[in-house]
Amino acid sequence: MATDQPRGPRQIWAAFLWSMKGFRAAFRHEASFRLEVYLAVVAVPLGLWLGNGPVEKILLILAPALVLSAELLNSAIEAVVDKVSPEFHELAGRAKDMGSAAVFVLLMLVVVSWALILIPRFL
Repeated sequence: MATDQPRGPRQIWAAFLWSMKGFRAAFRHEASFRLEVYLAVVAVPLGLWLGNGPVEKILLILAPALVLSAELLNSAIEAVVDKVSPEFHELAGRAKDMGSAAVFVLLMLVVVSWALILIPRFL
């Protein structure tokens, strides 16, 4: 809901707590999110270590972060669709498939960006 209240430290803290609640829910209920978190826990430090310079480092850690963001949005879409219409509907299935496709596109970004940055070093 929109509010006319000024944003201060309390509202920022509340927003932070809601975000952490969302992370916990995704981690608890979404197997794909858990797997992607485990991969990010490995990929982010590895990207910081393997990247030459700040641009490479940010590219190597940004891609996994985008995957996690897309997975959170995809899970939110799926939860809302399931709440609104538990029975199958073509549009509901399409919405879920498109959310999944968005995650897939970003997973391919991870593979391509890591390959383009790291393969030339080993050839």
